[in-house]
Amino acid sequence: QPTLSTQVKSLEERYGIELFYRAGREFHVTSTGRELYEITSRLHRAETDADILLNSIRGFLAGSLNIAAVGPFLTTDMIVEFKAKYPSIDVGVYFGNSQQCFERLISYEADVGILAGVPADDRVTVQLYSTHKIVVFVNSDHPFFTRDSICLKDLEGESVVRREAGSTTRVAIEGELHAKGITVSPVIELGSREAIWLAVKKGLGLGFVADYAFVSHPNLRAVSICDSQVETKYFLAHLHERRKSKMIKSFCEIALQVASDV
Repeated sequence: QPTLSTQVKSLEERYGIELFYRAGREFHVTSTGRELYEITSRLHRAETDADILLNSIRGFLAGSLNIAAVGPFLTTDMIVEFKAKYPSIDVGVYFGNSQQCFERLISYEADVGILAGVPADDRVTVQLYSTHKIVVFVNSDHPFFTRDSICLKDLEGESVVRREAGSTTRVAIEGELHAKGITVSPVIELGSREAIWLAVKKGLGLGFVADYAFVSHPNLRAVSICDSQVETKYFLAHLHERRKSKMIKSFCEIALQVASDV
């Protein structure tokens, strides 16, 4: 840490800039510091890509692949297939909502994003790999538990356990409810599918999830929405400038094959 502090101070003095400012005992990065970090992140990633390229030409692939994904479903199968073909590659995975995963992608913290929605951005290349319906799920005490399907209007006034802002599932279902003039009663906001699942299981309210991501349980039931096509689309994404990375291309090819086999 002392060495880093000296180097940062030297950099600030050389260019007459401020990269960090101190507030009490805490240090905070300035806007200039954030911009410099984005540039140096690209330099670090380029160095890694060069190392991977040269190793691959030498006859093997080595290095690391960082993935930002909206959930473990399908992602795990993709990683298993990738590791089977490239066992020497270290794979790291970050799970979050689509917005969080996208931010990690453009900040060079992730090489590949597995997202349920990607903002229009010229820096990013996307490939659709699957589309899934959103379903309601409830516990055994809920009146919907005995039903195979409901109408959207049946949700009027229902207590809802909802995902955090940035969740594509939340955006899709709330957009449909708003368009149809249907009002629900959010009771709690939670930041993961697992937390939503547990809250619904405890009877806090009903939840929404993509059909493929519903985890079955004797006291839980997924119920389809019969009069509305509320869907989420799932994409593979990577920075356009990194489209020639052999590792990224290989992972995306394997991932698309896994998705097509489901």
